[in-house]
Amino acid sequence: MAGLRGQIIRAGLEGLYFSGAHLLARPLLGGVGAILMLHHVRPPRLDSFQPNRLLEVTPAFLEDVIRYLRRARVDLVSLDEVHERMTSGDFRRRFACFTFDDGYRDNLDYAYPILRKHGVPFAIYVPTSFPDQIGDLWWLTLEAVIARQGRVGLVIDGKDTHFLCTSPEEKHAVFAHLYWWLRGLDDEAEMRRLIRDLARRYGVDADAFCKELCMTWSELAEIAADPLATIGGHTVDHIMLKKASEEVARNEMQLGAAVIEAALGKRPRHFAYPVGDATSAGPRDFRIAAELGFKTAVTTRPGILFRAHRDHLTALPRISLNGEYQRLRYLKALLSGAPTTLWNGLRRLDVA
Repeated sequence: MAGLRGQIIRAGLEGLYFSGAHLLARPLLGGVGAILMLHHVRPPRLDSFQPNRLLEVTPAFLEDVIRYLRRARVDLVSLDEVHERMTSGDFRRRFACFTFDDGYRDNLDYAYPILRKHGVPFAIYVPTSFPDQIGDLWWLTLEAVIARQGRVGLVIDGKDTHFLCTSPEEKHAVFAHLYWWLRGLDDEAEMRRLIRDLARRYGVDADAFCKELCMTWSELAEIAADPLATIGGHTVDHIMLKKASEEVARNEMQLGAAVIEAALGKRPRHFAYPVGDATSAGPRDFRIAAELGFKTAVTTRPGILFRAHRDHLTALPRISLNGEYQRLRYLKALLSGAPTTLWNGLRRLDVA
């Protein structure tokens, strides 16, 4: 199903691009700018089973995107500049801002040299348990369990359930099924407990992923010292805020900012909601971010920035640089605003 969905999206983007419809849509739907979302930047892997591949792009693609935007005369700006332009109404030139979620070490090894080479401002949103090396990258734990097993069993809705996962196709299907079932649980702590239990039973070290993949505070400090860099808040434990009580959500956002200030000497003024879709962050969380003084806060809801977003600066959409769609023509179609406006039911703003 996930493969079919990707094919449909890819076909839609191809159709928009090769028909020229994206050029016709851009004056009407292209907005004033875009915030680009990335996670990993690293060389491609050859594994046939990579269900989290959408979270990574290659260094070459990142550099191609920068060069394209510069040729297109799009201003590449910081989050502070995004805020300034949105609040002042200075929309004479279109702009784009590069943002990276979670603080992975490959951002330092592969993305940062490219950004520095081209003088591109960027932001990294950090959940503080990750540089503390105790974060729970549960989506990678689930991937590792399925990757290493030919059969996986767990209790679902009170019933013992087993899944065959011997081929890459079966593994992708099992991952999608379990991922979305787990995401659908109301209690995130229970979701994480179930995944930890899977890891123990199938011999996966769930703690190793954070230590291997995430930057330490000293590595983050190296990046933070560069004027091109902005370090943003991303909670403490990367929880889906909408599933938490207001007290817990506020504490996660506030404490995460305080820890970053203590570690790096500067309080973050920008924030990203973990996971960030409509099931993970909503109006209550947008309000809390504003009350805590964040100048901007970004979701993962797909969209271009429009003038009207000046009234919703803690509910900003982003355009994902998705590892499954590493073609400049897809980016050109997305930046026209047509795909995301259609995705959002012809609404320019998705802030409810």
